[in-house]
Amino acid sequence: MRTLQNMVRHVAIVSAIALLSIATGCSKPADKPNAGTPSASVAAPSGSKLGDLSAFRTIAADVSALVAKNDLPAAKTRIKDLESAWDSAEAGIKPRAASDWHVLDKAIDRSLDALRSSTPKQSDCQAAMGELMAAFDAMRVQP
Repeated sequence: MRTLQNMVRHVAIVSAIALLSIATGCSKPADKPNAGTPSASVAAPSGSKLGDLSAFRTIAADVSALVAKNDLPAAKTRIKDLESAWDSAEAGIKPRAASDWHVLDKAIDRSLDALRSSTPKQSDCQAAMGELMAAFDAMRVQP
């Protein structure tokens, strides 16, 4: 029984590490691609001082699309995914650039407040999501 508990504990730890590395990206810089590969010439910068935020931005874009369709209940459900992922990654990304992290965190909080309002309005949700998307875009590292 004890061996089974230890094995389950090890699997849980390895799974948590794998999920965190996927959600926050590796802090080690990636190897530079070969100059002759197509990806080297067309890759758009997605990194920031906080690391790769593309997974978070993708969720925010999904929420924005749902808000644009006026599907506020689905947007409210989807933004929970952003909140959970962001909160889970906080310890790994906040120390990299605390002031940038706070800018995004406050924009996420405003979006959450707009969608979780007792009577959410599409216009308020669109404005909050627009600010959030602009905050993500402002974090991109310029070449």
